[in-house]
Amino acid sequence: MTDDLFNANKPYQPLAERMRPARLEDYLGQSHLLGPDGPISQQLAHHTLHSMILWGPPGVGKTTLARLLTKAVDADFMQISAVMSGVKDIREIIDRARMAQQRGRITVLFVDEVHRFNKSQQDAFLPHVEAGTVIFIGATTENPSFELNRALLSRATVYRLQPFSEDELTAVLERALKEDVQLAGRAERFDANALQLIARAAMGDARRALNALESVCAQVNDDDSVIDAERLADLLGEQIKGFDKGGDVFYEQISALHKSVRGSDPDAALYWLCRMLEGGVDPLYVARRVVRMASEDIGNADPRALQLAINAWDVQTRLGSPEGELTIAQAVIYMACAPKSNAVYSAYNAMRKTVADTPDHEVPMHLRNAPTGLMKDMGMGEDYRYAHDEPEAFAAGESYLPEALKDLRHYSPVDRGLESKIRAKLDHLAALNRQSDRQRYSD
Repeated sequence: MTDDLFNANKPYQPLAERMRPARLEDYLGQSHLLGPDGPISQQLAHHTLHSMILWGPPGVGKTTLARLLTKAVDADFMQISAVMSGVKDIREIIDRARMAQQRGRITVLFVDEVHRFNKSQQDAFLPHVEAGTVIFIGATTENPSFELNRALLSRATVYRLQPFSEDELTAVLERALKEDVQLAGRAERFDANALQLIARAAMGDARRALNALESVCAQVNDDDSVIDAERLADLLGEQIKGFDKGGDVFYEQISALHKSVRGSDPDAALYWLCRMLEGGVDPLYVARRVVRMASEDIGNADPRALQLAINAWDVQTRLGSPEGELTIAQAVIYMACAPKSNAVYSAYNAMRKTVADTPDHEVPMHLRNAPTGLMKDMGMGEDYRYAHDEPEAFAAGESYLPEALKDLRHYSPVDRGLESKIRAKLDHLAALNRQSDRQRYSD
C-alpha cells in the first residue's frame, strides 16, 4: 500500500518519475549499502527494517530507496515533506499507523527534507519510533550531525548515499531511452559521446540527468539525424553548476581548498578555488577564509602571506570580479608555496585554554602603571626595568607573567621560513635569562 498525502495524480509525469525503479533489483548505485555485504542488504535478508536517515545530495535516490525498502518488507508507505507539514500532519500519520498496526501491518513513515523540521517537530517522532508504531526513514541533504536532534539520531542509523558516477548515470540514461514509451525511437539519435556528456553535466544527480535528457528529446526534430556534442550543447544551453552555498558541498570544498594550501599543493588549491568561484560562491567569503589560512597555517613563517591575503580581500571589495578573483588566486598560490607553521595557531589555542583553566592571577606589581603618588607608595611599578635601557634592548631575567605561570611557554616557532630566525632569537634570549643574576622570581 502506498500513501502519499500531498502528491495528487497528474496526467503528466516527468521522465525522472517515470523511470523510478519498481523493484529493488533495478535500483542502481549505493553498492556500499545494497551490495551482498551491505548493512541494508543484511537487514532485508532477515526481512527486517529499522529506522534510518538517508543522507545524500539531491538526485541520488533517497525517496526511491525508501519506497523500495518498504515494498521489500511488505509494509505500508506513508510520506510527508518537512517543507509542507507540521505537527498536526504528524499526528494524523501516527493515528493511521496505529490503525494499521492493529491490523498487523507495519508502517514506514518517510519524511523528506527532515532537517527542515524544528526541534519540537523532530521530537514528535520519538515516542512513536520507540513504541514501534512506525519505522522512521528520514531523507536529508544536510549533515545530520548538525541538523538533526541528538535524540532522533540515537534512534536511527545514518546511511550516506553517494552521488552517481558518470558510468552509472550513463546507464540510467540508456535505460530511459530503451524503456520509456514516450522516448521510444530516440536512442539511435544520440551518438556515443552525447549521453556521457549529459551524465557529466549532471554532476552525480540522476534527476538532473533525466530532466536534461527529456529536455533534449523534446527539442529534437527531423533535421537532427544524430545528436552529437555540438548539437547537444545547443539544445541544453549553458550548464549552470549550482554551488551548495549552505550545505555539505560548500564546507567540503572549502575544506579541500584549505587543506590543499596547508599541504603546499598550488595546483590543487587553485582547482578548488576555481570550482567554488565557477559554482557561484561569494568571492568575499573565500577571501575571508584565505586570511584565516594565512594565520593558521603560515603564521610567522612568512608574515607576507597575511598581508597578501588582506590585499586580495581589499581588491575584491574595491573592484569586484574579475580583478578581485585573480588577486585571491594570487594569494592562494603564494600561500600554498609559502613555508608552513601552525605555531601561532597552536599557541593561541593553548593560551586560551590556560586562561580558561587557571585562576585570574593579578598583574604583578612591577608591571602596573603608577600615575599617582599613592599608587607608587603601594609599590606599583616598583623595580620595573625599561627594556630599551638594557643591553640588546632586553631585560635579562625579567618576567612578564604572574609568578604562578612564570615557566609557561606555548609559542614554539618552527624551523621553517622566518620562524627559524624567530626561534634562534628566542633561544638566545632564553640563554640570557638563564645567565642573568637578576631573576624576577626565584625557585
